[in-house]
Amino acid sequence: MTVVSALIIFIVGAVIGFFANHFLSSSNQERRKLSEQVSKSEAALSQYKLDVADHLASSASLLEQMNSTCQTAMKQMEESTQLLQRVTTNDIDGMPFFSQETQDQLAQTAGLRHPKRIVKPEESTTQAPLDYSGEASGLFIDQKRQDTSSAN
Repeated sequence: MTVVSALIIFIVGAVIGFFANHFLSSSNQERRKLSEQVSKSEAALSQYKLDVADHLASSASLLEQMNSTCQTAMKQMEESTQLLQRVTTNDIDGMPFFSQETQDQLAQTAGLRHPKRIVKPEESTTQAPLDYSGEASGLFIDQKRQDTSSAN
């Protein structure tokens, strides 16, 4: 009976040792830590995927707005180009630079600052200026002159 009881004690000790080793070993603790890290990483990855999806949706919305703004600007440019092509040179001469209201204000301001001057009609002068000799000096004639300074 001692052999049988020793054998039973050995088997019970081996089973208890196996379970103790399984739950208390460092490799099992590492496995638990790794499984926790994996679950955290999976949660972070799913959150990142949601953030990226939101970002792409907002980017698509902004690009759509930009596209509509560009289309509106292109339409306005086409309309402006067509309007400018319709205008002829006769229309430009008839078109004032300032509006009528601005022209009225400018005329009123100019009248207040600068009184009207009486312009005398130009008198035609028949008399030559006093410093005019009336005789040709020969300065522009293409003739050689005698040098009188070297003759002495």
